[in-house]
Amino acid sequence: MASTGIHNSNPTEVNSAAAIDNETLLRWRKRNVYYYRWLEKIYKFVVRPNSKVLHVGCECGDLLVAVQPAYGVGVDSNPACIELAKKRFPHLKFHTAELNELNLNEKFDYVIICNSLGYWHDIQQIFERIRPLTTESTRIVVTYYNYLWEGIMRLGSSLGVRRPNPYLNWLPPHDIENLLNLAGFDVIRSDSFVLLPKRIPPLTILCNYFLSLLPGFRVFNLVNLVIARPAPVPKHDEDLSVSVIVPCRNERGNIEDAIRRIPPMGRETEIIFVDGNSTDGTAEEIEQQIKKNPHRKISLIHQGGGIGKGDAVRKGFAAAKGDILVIQDADLTTPPEDLPKFYRALRDGKGEYINGSRLVYPMEKQAMRFLNLIANKFFGMLFSWLLGQRFRDTLCGTKMIRKQDYELISANRSYFGDFDPFGDFDLIFGAVKQNLKVIEVPVNYRARTYGSTSISRFRHGWLLLKMSWLAFKKIKWLGKGH
Repeated sequence: MASTGIHNSNPTEVNSAAAIDNETLLRWRKRNVYYYRWLEKIYKFVVRPNSKVLHVGCECGDLLVAVQPAYGVGVDSNPACIELAKKRFPHLKFHTAELNELNLNEKFDYVIICNSLGYWHDIQQIFERIRPLTTESTRIVVTYYNYLWEGIMRLGSSLGVRRPNPYLNWLPPHDIENLLNLAGFDVIRSDSFVLLPKRIPPLTILCNYFLSLLPGFRVFNLVNLVIARPAPVPKHDEDLSVSVIVPCRNERGNIEDAIRRIPPMGRETEIIFVDGNSTDGTAEEIEQQIKKNPHRKISLIHQGGGIGKGDAVRKGFAAAKGDILVIQDADLTTPPEDLPKFYRALRDGKGEYINGSRLVYPMEKQAMRFLNLIANKFFGMLFSWLLGQRFRDTLCGTKMIRKQDYELISANRSYFGDFDPFGDFDLIFGAVKQNLKVIEVPVNYRARTYGSTSISRFRHGWLLLKMSWLAFKKIKWLGKGH
C-alpha cells in the first residue's frame, strides 16, 4: 500500500520505498488500483482544488496530482521516488529530504500525510516540523491503516497480495490525535472508510457503501482519517467587527425589541434587516427604528424577488461588512442576549462554525410543538451520523461564522447545489465540507410573542428527508454512487 518513511541515524527507522525499485512500486499500485482510487476519493473530498498542497511522504506523486493543487510540493526521503515523480509530473515540485529535518520556507493550505506514519520513528517530531509551514486556516489531513488490520496486512504481504512493508507503528486514531495535539494542532474531526479494499462485486458495494457506515462495522474499516488545524490563537475584540443578519417577514412587533436587545460585540456591531416582502408594515417599522437609533449601525435590505430564509440570509451576508457573520431570527425565540456566547466561542478559537442548540436547556411552554421537538431530535441524530460531527439541533436559527469562511462555502457551493430554502443546511454542509471546527452553544428557547411561524411540519419535514439523502450521497458516499 502507499507509504514512505524516513531514514536517519536511528537503526530502527525504515525507508519502505527504498526496499523496492520504482517499477515494482508502480506495479503494486496498479494491482491495488481499487484501494488507491478510494484514497484519492477521500482526499479529493477533503482538499479544495486549486490550493497550495504539501504532501509529506509523497512517494511517486500520484496522490498529490490527484488533489489538483494550484501549487503542489511533494517531499520524500527516497531519491529514486522523487526523481520518478519529477519526470511524471513536471508541473509540481518535489524534494528529497529527511522528514525529521523538514525545512521549507513556505506556507500551505493543506498538508497531506497518507499511510506514512508507520515508518516514522518519531511522529511527533515530524508533526512539529510541519507546524511552521501552516497558517491559521491550514488543514492537516492524515490517513492511516486501522491497527486492527495488522494481522491481515502482514498475511497479505506474506501471500504476495500486497507489497511487503515492515512497520514500526500501528496506531489507533486516538494516538494519532494525541500526537497532533502535542505538536500544536487541534483535531477537527475523524472518520473511517473502506471495509473491503479489493474489488469483489457485489461485495465491495455492500461493504464499502453500506456496512462500512454502520456503527457495528465501522470499527473494522481499513482507512482512518484525521483532520486537524493549527491550535488557534485567541483574537482581541478590537480586531473583530460583527454583522448581525436579521431575516424577517411580518415581524413588525419584534423589530424594536430586536434592536434594543442585540448587544454590541467586538469593535463594532452592525445590524442588517432583510425584509421578505412583509405585508404588516415591517419594513416601515425598520426605517422608523433606524431614525430613532442613530447611535446604532442599522440597515434595511429588501429581499425582492427572492424566496425563503436561505435567500434572505445570503443577501444579508453579501451586504455585511463585519469580520464575523451571525444570524438572529426576528421572532426572538432565540434570545439576542445569547449572541455574546457565540461571539466569545469564535473569538477565542474554540470553533469556526458556531451552531446554536435549543435542545439542551428546558424551553418555555408553547415554544416548540411536540411533533417539531421529536423531529428536531431525530434530525439532530441523523445529521450527526451523516456529517461525522455532533449536531444536536440542526434547525436553530442562530449560527455564527467568520466572513472569510463563509466566502469559502459560497465559492464552493456547487458541490451540494442550491438546494436549501432554509439556509441552515447550506451552511452546515458547507462548514463540514470546508473542514471548519464546529461547536454548539446551548440557548434558552422561548415562545414567540408576536406573529406566527411559517414552518409547515410535514412539507418541510419531507424537504429535510430529501436533504438527508443528499448529504448521504455527497458526504457518506463522497459524492459518488459506486
